[in-house]
Amino acid sequence: MDAGKQPLPQSVLFCCDHNSVRSPMAEGIMKKFYGTETYVQSAGVKGELEVDGFAIAVCQEIGVELSRHRTRSFDQMEEWGDDLSSFDLVVALSPASQRRALELTRHAHLEIEYWPILDPTGLGETREAKLDSYRQARDQIIDRLRARWGPEREA
Repeated sequence: MDAGKQPLPQSVLFCCDHNSVRSPMAEGIMKKFYGTETYVQSAGVKGELEVDGFAIAVCQEIGVELSRHRTRSFDQMEEWGDDLSSFDLVVALSPASQRRALELTRHAHLEIEYWPILDPTGLGETREAKLDSYRQARDQIIDRLRARWGPEREA
């Protein structure tokens, strides 16, 4: 194993502001790269938006299906019985989600990491320019995943 590469945690929660762009991308890509070795979920500070169409498009380019993803908030997670403290690792992809995760887990011994991933929403004037900023966010997530847990596993 490479120095710096860490073993996969048993469970990871990715979180961002709305669970419509960055965290579903991270969830989908991690599932594709590392398969069923890890339980992976995602949530947002708020869960009122659908998955972003541009996020779906740029993930399809790399064979990750996001169109069936249902967005959810931290509050909905708790309502549905998913306890944050049951995750081995929470990866926050936005400052607001990092604050919320720290708030919700202040009594739990839980590892929370912050990955500053570009928020591509609202960037770019044309469809192609928008897709480019979403690709940039997607590729930042891929780089972070590989830096943390190594290359994707062969299926």
